[in-house]
Amino acid sequence: MTNQVVAYLQGNREQLLEKLYTYLRIPSISTDSTYKEDVAKTAGFTADYLKEIGFDKVTIQETERHPIVTGEWLGAGPDKPTALFYGHYDVQPADPLPLWDSEPFEPTERNGRIYARGVSDDKGQVFMHLAVFEAFMKTEGKLPINVKVCIEGEEEIGSTNLHAVLHEQTEQFQADFAIISDSGMVEAGQPTMLYGLKGAAALEFSVYGPDRDLHSGMYGGAVRNPLQALAHILSSLKNEEEVVQVEGFYDGVEELPEEERKLMAQAPGEDFVQTVGVPEAVSEKGYTAKEHTMARPTLEINGMYGGYQGEGTKTIIPAEATAKITSRLVPGQDPVDIVEKITAHIEKHAPAGVRVEVRPEPFKAKAYKVDPNHPLIQKAAESLTQAFGKETVFVRMGGSIPVVEWIDTVYQIPVVLLGFGTPEDRLHSPNESFPLESFDKGMETLVYYYQKASE
Repeated sequence: MTNQVVAYLQGNREQLLEKLYTYLRIPSISTDSTYKEDVAKTAGFTADYLKEIGFDKVTIQETERHPIVTGEWLGAGPDKPTALFYGHYDVQPADPLPLWDSEPFEPTERNGRIYARGVSDDKGQVFMHLAVFEAFMKTEGKLPINVKVCIEGEEEIGSTNLHAVLHEQTEQFQADFAIISDSGMVEAGQPTMLYGLKGAAALEFSVYGPDRDLHSGMYGGAVRNPLQALAHILSSLKNEEEVVQVEGFYDGVEELPEEERKLMAQAPGEDFVQTVGVPEAVSEKGYTAKEHTMARPTLEINGMYGGYQGEGTKTIIPAEATAKITSRLVPGQDPVDIVEKITAHIEKHAPAGVRVEVRPEPFKAKAYKVDPNHPLIQKAAESLTQAFGKETVFVRMGGSIPVVEWIDTVYQIPVVLLGFGTPEDRLHSPNESFPLESFDKGMETLVYYYQKASE
C-alpha cells in the first residue's frame, strides 16, 4: 500500500514542488501589519488545498489578528486512531534583505537546497504533510487514520490567539495523539527522534540608585553604583561550575536516567569550539555539554545595560542599570515558580544603597517530554530509519515550542515531534533553506508513519 503512495510523491515531485513554491511566494509575515492581506491569502491557500485533498469542515477561523485554518477527515472510522496535525503558515520578516543571495519570497534551488523564507520554518514542513495526505487520497482514496488539522498564522508572534482557541474548542481538536513538524535533525541526513523540549521563563530587572547620573569623583565612595550592584547580583546567580545558586531552582528536577544518557551519547554532537569559536565548551558539573543543553535547566543573562556607552570616558555613577534573564526549564519546573525564586534571589542579594525592581516577561512555557519507548515514538523512529536508511537517534532539544505544552496540558495526549530541518537551515536568518533530501525522504517518512500509526 505505502509503495504506491511513495510512487505518487516521486512521480509528481515537480508539480508538488511548484505548488510549494507558490505557497512560499506569499509573504505571510505575521509580525508586520503591512502583510495582513498576504497572511490572509496564505490561510486561504492552505484551506483551499485541504478542500482539494478531500478534507471536511475546512474553515478559516478569524481571530483578533490572524486566522487559524482547521479541517478534518474522519473517514478511517472509529476503530482507527485520530491524529491532530499542528503547524503554522506564518513566517519571520526577511530583513536584512541585502544579506540574501536570492529573493526571499522567490524560491530558488541551489546546492541541493531550496532557499526561501519559511521553507523550513514552517510552511515547507506543513506542505509536506498536506502533500502526503494528497498522495494517500489520490492512490488509496482514503487516509490510514483519522486526521484533524490546526494550522495557525501567529506562531512567530507567540501564538497570540491559539491558546484560547485550544481551550475553548477542545472537542473540535480532541485526538489520540498530535503530530508536529516544526523542528529538525541533529545533522543533515541523520534521522532524529525528538522526544523532549525545554520550557522557558523570562524576566528583566533594574537597579536604581541616585535620582540622576552623578560625578564619580564627587560621589564615588559615598553612593552605591547601580552598575556594580547589578554585577554583584548577576554574579551571585550561578557559580563557575555552571550550577545555579538560586534557592530551590532544582526542586522537582529529576536526575538524568542512565538510559537517556546513553541515548544522548549516541547522537551526533556539535563541536562548539569549531562551530561557534569558543576556546572550550563548559557545562554543569557532572554533565556533558550535550546532556546539559538537552536535559538540564539553564539560567542565562541575555543582556545588560546602563551608564555611558559612547566614545571615550564619562566619569559618572549612573542612576540605573538593567539586565535581562531567561531560564530554559526541564520537567518538574514551573516557569511562574522559577520567576518567583529568581526574583527572591535578586531582592535578597541586592546590596544596600540601591533599589531593585523585577519585571516578569510574558515569554514562558513548561517543558515537555514523552517516553522515548512509547509505541508512537518507536513507530516514528522506525519510519525515519526506513526512509533515510540510517539508524534513528533520540534527542531532547534546548528550545521551547509553547504549543506542545498547551496540547499536552489541554488534551493530555502524546505529541510526536517529527521534524526534518537541519542545523544549516538558517531559521529566522537571511538565506533560510531546506534540503531537497529532507523534502523527499521526509514525505516518505510521513507515509510510513501514518500507515504504521494505523496498525
